[in-house]
Amino acid sequence: MSAENDRTKHLSGSGGPAPVPTPSDDPDYSATVLASHWFQQPAGNETLVDDTASHPSPAPDRVDGTVMRFGPGVTAVLAHRTHGTLAPVPAPAPPRRRRAWRRHVLPAVVLICVLAFLAWQRIGPPVEVESVKVTAQPGALGCGETADIVGVVRTNGRPGTLTYRWTRSDGTSSEVLREVMVRGQKEARLHLKWTFQGEGNRAARAELRLLTPTERTVSARFTYDCS
Repeated sequence: MSAENDRTKHLSGSGGPAPVPTPSDDPDYSATVLASHWFQQPAGNETLVDDTASHPSPAPDRVDGTVMRFGPGVTAVLAHRTHGTLAPVPAPAPPRRRRAWRRHVLPAVVLICVLAFLAWQRIGPPVEVESVKVTAQPGALGCGETADIVGVVRTNGRPGTLTYRWTRSDGTSSEVLREVMVRGQKEARLHLKWTFQGEGNRAARAELRLLTPTERTVSARFTYDCS
């Protein structure tokens, strides 16, 4: 045997098979990750064990319309800052004070109305005379009869005082008389009684002189016959 054959036998006569070069030894090699459908499926009768029972799938991010968010959430610093910036809500006023306020307002309004009414009564327009009329009943007197002379004064219904005087045709007169008119009273009836005695015939006249609030003079005539 030649020396070349000895060399060959030495190289091939090692204890195990010759090493197979791997792709990672190649500097130009790059690995590609294949999806699951590229994996080789098992033969027809082979049984696969489902490991989903021992390893449950993670919970979904959305369940029945509820969005599950991940993150740190509201931290204690942010919650304290938000709470500190909120404006304080004023407490509602107690209802008792409102009822007490209303309870005091109504009597005050009534008092003001009464005072205004009294002031209007005193400071308002005074009494005014609209008309004056005098009549004598009866119109013809007999022996010893008395004539009733009535003066009717109509006003505007305002409160006030009427001052007047009666004057008779025999030359006598009364003192100044007063008639107080209350609010709403629109008529005053002023009476003069004149009695005749003795025989004779006479024509008589009674005169009403209104002095205040305005000056007016109205008279009435009648006769006396005793023969």
